[in-house]
Amino acid sequence: MNRPQRIRPMQLVVMGVSGSGKSTVAALIASRTGCALAEGDDFHPASSIARMAAGYPLDDTLRAPWLAAIAGWLTERAARGECAVVSCSALRRAYRDVLRAAGPDVRIVHLAGPYDLLAHRLAARRGHFMPPELLASQYAALEPLAPDEPGRTIDVTKPPDQIVDEVLRTLP
Repeated sequence: MNRPQRIRPMQLVVMGVSGSGKSTVAALIASRTGCALAEGDDFHPASSIARMAAGYPLDDTLRAPWLAAIAGWLTERAARGECAVVSCSALRRAYRDVLRAAGPDVRIVHLAGPYDLLAHRLAARRGHFMPPELLASQYAALEPLAPDEPGRTIDVTKPPDQIVDEVLRTLP
């Protein structure tokens, strides 16, 4: 029987553009570690989901309550001394700053990969509100993880299990 890997009580944000594997990787990390798991998309109000589904990207004003809700969820877990994993695009440093304000143990995993690979994944994906046409706007908005931000950038061309292995091996 596999026991969950124990990590110190950190709050982990798995970020990247649509199709990078955020939800898959976050779920695997939570499964292996026993951390609480949240899907960032679940924090969007219905109006934002409808906007994106219609092909319109969100602006910073529309993103603000979404980021605040995710940060609140992370803060609650941090206050209880629990580890937590959330998937969230967190494309800009300013967005990640909001999430990192949830506590000193927030770490970021940036899942990064080539545009063509992620466009292919999105074209094959069914049942998700995010249309493939918005991928270009996400890449345009993306500010990669900076060297002074606590976390790691991971190549998504590897299988999800290998990505998770790398995350768990390299994060403090």
